[in-house]
Amino acid sequence: MKEIRIHGRGGQGGVTLAELIARAAHKEGRFVQAIPYFGPERRGAPVKAFARISDEPILIRSQIYSPDYVIVLDPRLPEVVDVTEGLKEDGMVIMNTRRKPETLPFKGFRFATVDATGIALELGLLVAGMPIVNTAMLGAFSKATEEVKIESAVQAILELWPGPAGERNAKAAQAAYERLTMW
Repeated sequence: MKEIRIHGRGGQGGVTLAELIARAAHKEGRFVQAIPYFGPERRGAPVKAFARISDEPILIRSQIYSPDYVIVLDPRLPEVVDVTEGLKEDGMVIMNTRRKPETLPFKGFRFATVDATGIALELGLLVAGMPIVNTAMLGAFSKATEEVKIESAVQAILELWPGPAGERNAKAAQAAYERLTMW
């Protein structure tokens, strides 16, 4: 079983990203969970969401404390939240940032970066003036981990948002898949 923890800010689409990861993996015949984590958060406050992918039925029903992968939607979050807390020794952080992975201040983990904010701005993926980076990060997750195929990710997006909005979000996933930098 692979466990994913998503760190973002309220309004960035972290809960939807967990759902999209689960939908994409389910299309490939895997067992999945998408778990929102709600508290008194508001738009802009740090939030978490979780996803699990397995080849066997998933019996655990808790938040994730020792993830295999951490996805960071906001590049400023590591200044206020320890995004690597509990990350497995061979774990990976996939981060929305313009910085190259080797310049990040974290050591001992595998890293991948993509400018998901730039992609969202290019494609006009904004809600209340805030770039929505979740679909770009789905494409980055697909490339970095190979846990889901980009085709499955695109299908999941298009099923969730049929029409022009889905097409723009699918382009965001594809662009992030192509632009990801790994270290």
